[in-house]
Amino acid sequence: MAQVQQHDPIYRTTPERTVKMMVIMLGICIVGGGIFFGMWDYWTSMPPPAGLMTGGVGDDHSSGAGSGPVALTGVEINSSLSFIESSDFRTLAFNALPGEADNNPTITANVGDKIIFDVINDGKSFHAFGVTLDTEGFAGIIADSEIASANAPLKPGESGTSEFIPSEPGTYYYICTVPGHRMQGMVGEIIVSGAAAPAAAAPPTGVSHDISFDFVESSDFRTLAFNALPGEEGSNPEIRVNSGDEVTITTVNAGKSFHAFGVVSNPDDFNSVIFDSAIAAATNPLKPGESGEVTFLAGAPGTYYYICTVPGHALQGMQGSFIVE
Repeated sequence: MAQVQQHDPIYRTTPERTVKMMVIMLGICIVGGGIFFGMWDYWTSMPPPAGLMTGGVGDDHSSGAGSGPVALTGVEINSSLSFIESSDFRTLAFNALPGEADNNPTITANVGDKIIFDVINDGKSFHAFGVTLDTEGFAGIIADSEIASANAPLKPGESGTSEFIPSEPGTYYYICTVPGHRMQGMVGEIIVSGAAAPAAAAPPTGVSHDISFDFVESSDFRTLAFNALPGEEGSNPEIRVNSGDEVTITTVNAGKSFHAFGVVSNPDDFNSVIFDSAIAAATNPLKPGESGEVTFLAGAPGTYYYICTVPGHALQGMQGSFIVE
């Protein structure tokens, strides 16, 4: 039986063609990578999906309950507290032992007030500090109220500061967060009343203010600021105007990142822009070298903040006080 031979074509290429194709593919990868990493700051400046930007229902106290977004009153309450102990270490307290004046002083505040804690360890043991809604135990510490921790406590003589802005009325507790120390007496109350009626904005005064801000960055991009870096003259200047004044703000992006501007009621919430003061936005920021301008009337008296509204930039230092009197 005769065999049928198949003569399928065999395709070959030259080494020169192979090298040329590899050079083309490598060039595409290099150009694509250059474009991607050249816009790296743009990608990282975009806000995360909405579900990742805020906590959902069921968040515990440690996620920020009691200190979330809230209209600030402009009132600051300074509270100095010291950890002290009895000679036998069985009784612990703040400021004075039980039965003595100023023992575990009760702090009263309104929703939106800022309580500033200045805490020092005047004892011989190790201590840490925090605010909680829990009526017992040492858990549920509200974010940003803590000073040190049970795992890394304040040693004798050490000190620290923290802030707490209550967003809901009720009774809170400042405690030593080292296990067992609350039970031995290191606990005091913070009584928070409902927010006072918001102050009303004054009618237009006819007074105008022209304010200029430059967005600036450190060489490693870890520190951001307005006008000058921290420690330099003119960094994040405090702005004071009267209610009803006209304010014109001009911003210049003098950095290499992407930025946007706004006066906000809460520096931790880049969505809390007030007074129609926004310049650009996180989703449409000022590119390097670009500038913007906005004019608005200063509203109700209070302490507000100007920030870069690109997520994370205020935390890196792009924020200052905007006080309306």
